[in-house]
Amino acid sequence: MKLPRRKIKVRTPMRIITLSFASVILLGTFLLGLPVSSRNGVPTPFLDCLFTATSATCVTGLIVYDTYTHWSPFGQAVILLLIQIGGLGLVTFTTFFNIMLGKKLGLRSMHLAQESISSMSSDVRQLVGMVVKTALAVEAAGAILFACAFVPKYGPEGIFISIFTAVSAFCNAGFDLFGRHIPFSSLCTYDWDAFVLGVAGFLILSGGIGFIVIHDLLQKKKSGKLTLHTRVVLCVTGILMVGGMLVTAFFEWNNPATLGSMSVPGKVGASWFHSVSCRTAGFNCFDMAAMYPRTKLASCILMFIGAAPGSTGGGIKLTTVAVIVMTVISVIRGQEDTVIFRRKVDKGAVYKSLAVVVLALTGILVTTACIVYSLRGTGSVSTVDALFESVSAFATVGLSVGVTGIAGPVARLLLIFCMYLGRLGPVTFFLSLAYRTTSRREILPEGKIVIG
Repeated sequence: MKLPRRKIKVRTPMRIITLSFASVILLGTFLLGLPVSSRNGVPTPFLDCLFTATSATCVTGLIVYDTYTHWSPFGQAVILLLIQIGGLGLVTFTTFFNIMLGKKLGLRSMHLAQESISSMSSDVRQLVGMVVKTALAVEAAGAILFACAFVPKYGPEGIFISIFTAVSAFCNAGFDLFGRHIPFSSLCTYDWDAFVLGVAGFLILSGGIGFIVIHDLLQKKKSGKLTLHTRVVLCVTGILMVGGMLVTAFFEWNNPATLGSMSVPGKVGASWFHSVSCRTAGFNCFDMAAMYPRTKLASCILMFIGAAPGSTGGGIKLTTVAVIVMTVISVIRGQEDTVIFRRKVDKGAVYKSLAVVVLALTGILVTTACIVYSLRGTGSVSTVDALFESVSAFATVGLSVGVTGIAGPVARLLLIFCMYLGRLGPVTFFLSLAYRTTSRREILPEGKIVIG
């Protein structure tokens, strides 16, 4: 008599990370739904709390309420905590505190921590400690610099504003507390302040290049050289930052609603900040809805690419684009392998890059189509605006052209899923749904297929 087979639950690192983000979002939703979280003492609707908690945990920045005018100091503190946990990851924080308490890490815990920070290093204890300490140090430095501008203007409250802005900028979240001037204005009231925009831009770039790159740069004195990963990230970062600035300035230079009324230095600075912010930060220093359609499409490309792996930013990642572009160039040159800086790239990285791009494009296009369909009666949402909002959600950017504010329940649920999918990464998300992630290697006969 055959006994029925018992189903074995496979707790993979991908699944644990996916569930940890979901748990933080649900806890944040509950806390934001409390009457004490809103300024008027009235509980906020569940869907709006879920949207805000997801946006904060996934460090996106899309909002349905202005953070300052709607949420109380308690609600703002909850959002700040969600941003910090979401930016570094619950698993990273848990591992860090276990290390601080002197607990030993098992193989599963070490593998989980490696997946959480996208690390290839075997020294997980050192790297996790470096990640948390570096993040807190950079955020503290940013808060001190912001305090020089905000404390004289806002008094003691400027201390909390400085901390909130520094954490939000380093984690590439895009939440702000400047709605006291004009709701939903972000940094538009500081479009003239080179100091504030400069500090914010530095924090965004620091969080966007990734902790692997920061660790490699800190170790350069010992090793004397940089890894291929770091060289690719720094190279692509420079190209996108300068290229995005030039494109934005070229398209918007005479637009009276964006850069047209600024001085020449102001136009250059605002163009640079927009290029940096499109790296998944979500801060804006001029009206996004007033941009020309061609600028919105160019911004979509920057947002879609996003930041580096192992960073606080989203997008399909800089290295993914680099691998795909160099694969195309290698094929044109007649090379069988992808070569970057005279180094051969593993074919597994090429396959994963293609999968990430295809899954990301599919999710974005489906979301865009659904948003256009669900808002077809309003007549105020163009396809370009719907695409911009969808890319902003998936890439966890947070820049908005106003679609989120008028979106119905269905569209908001789609944006919530896009933010969640983008923060985890499409491959990680779908692998977490798989019952088994490993199988026996099966030798199969080779088949021929014609390409092109």
